[in-house]
Amino acid sequence: MFWFLLIAMVVVVAAVTLAVVGGGDGAVLPETGPEGLSDPLPEGRPVERADIDALRLPVAARGYRMADVDDVLSRLAAELAERDARITDLQQALSAAHAPRDEEPRQ
Repeated sequence: MFWFLLIAMVVVVAAVTLAVVGGGDGAVLPETGPEGLSDPLPEGRPVERADIDALRLPVAARGYRMADVDDVLSRLAAELAERDARITDLQQALSAAHAPRDEEPRQ
């Protein structure tokens, strides 16, 4: 029984090796480029909630691809900073509009 399992294991390993290498005709597995971000964030408009919900980052051998994650986080950080600045400007404008105005006395 031991010899049968040993021979079966050698046959399976040889078959898998031949399938990966190409069966002896010299062809190897085709080279493929790294998987990129398939649905990047829109460039021409601000990022919306639906864009984040639809975003799918490509998976690498040890998790997500760092370059794609860094790009997405950088873009989101820039969008948030821009929105925070806009909110601050609007709040200041609203405060200025509601502030009591000192009227000059009429002469």
